[in-house]
Amino acid sequence: MKTVAKISDFMRNAFPERQIYHRTGGTVRYFTISPLQQIMLAGVAAAALAWTCFATANVLFFKNNTNMIASDSELHKLERWLQQANAKTELSTSQLTERTDAFQKATLDFERRHQTLETMLSALKTGGELDVAALRGDSASLLITATIDEADARQSQRLAAVAQPLPQVGLSGQVSEIRASQQEFLDEIENIAVERAEAARGVLRLTKVGASRIESGGNMGGPAIEFAALTKGSFDSPEEAAFATRVAQVAARMEEARYFETLVETVPLANPIGVPSRLTSPFGIRTDPFSGRPNWHNGVDMAAYWNAPIVAAGPGKVIFSGRKGGYGVAVDVDHGNGFISRYAHLKRTTVKRGDTVAIGDQVGLMGSTGRSTGPHLHYEVYFNGTAHNPVEFMKAGNHVHKD
Repeated sequence: MKTVAKISDFMRNAFPERQIYHRTGGTVRYFTISPLQQIMLAGVAAAALAWTCFATANVLFFKNNTNMIASDSELHKLERWLQQANAKTELSTSQLTERTDAFQKATLDFERRHQTLETMLSALKTGGELDVAALRGDSASLLITATIDEADARQSQRLAAVAQPLPQVGLSGQVSEIRASQQEFLDEIENIAVERAEAARGVLRLTKVGASRIESGGNMGGPAIEFAALTKGSFDSPEEAAFATRVAQVAARMEEARYFETLVETVPLANPIGVPSRLTSPFGIRTDPFSGRPNWHNGVDMAAYWNAPIVAAGPGKVIFSGRKGGYGVAVDVDHGNGFISRYAHLKRTTVKRGDTVAIGDQVGLMGSTGRSTGPHLHYEVYFNGTAHNPVEFMKAGNHVHKD
């Protein structure tokens, strides 16, 4: 009851009866607003104010919520764009790495080829044996034998280009040009080697013995070269396999040239007298100076003067030095490959059995020992036990010396 009384007192104090006077044209009127009416008006005003606050708050919340939704959508778009950009960057980096690796590999490949070509050119210039080890790859595991039979065609034949280009690295034109120039270089080396082999064969043909007979009768193997190359499975590209095969073919040509040039170097082709001389008796049928009847002459007689230097017509090993019947004082030199030269009617020898002589080394002095009518050299050349005309060998030697 006390609480109700307090509320009632508060309402009467807060909303006392109010009179509102209104004067118009000298007439005064007044209105009385009871406490109940005031409470009702205050309630309506409070309700209106509450509704206004609620509506305003609701509008503000909806707007913020809409902005948040829009922000989330933009954020997702940015995330997708960033992911796509990262993917493109990774792809570009991968492609760049691949192209860089391809370029580095091509560079190393060209360097290896260049070293191979330099090795071959050096061997071609010096005429020495080809350094096969220099042509080997680090991962060599298969021997590829390139023989003359396998490379029988005399004309250079460029291998067909394999349609597998390097990845585009911005230098494809230069790469193709370098490869073409390397092939041309190999072709040129092959041509030179073929020419040299043919020249050496020509010299051997001039001896009237013939290159084929020398090869078959000299107890030597034919020219061949073995060089280590990568297995087909380990070649990085068909171009590398083709290049290795081409190198093998050209190297075989070079070995062929070296082989025949070595044969020429061992054949007794030089003049056996170290001073100007003259031919006094030919090879073959002649009139014997003692009997006056025709007989066979296994060599040639060459005259100069007493004690004229008699020299080795080619490199070899002395297999006889001393007296030999009608030959008088004589020296026999084994040149290898079936060739032996004999120097007879000497005054004395300057070498002994077992000595090694080079072309032009003195083996004796001109004299007239044995079955001889005056100072001269009786000179013979044998191939596999058969005498051949020494004049043909000296003619062939003139071509070698002229070249």
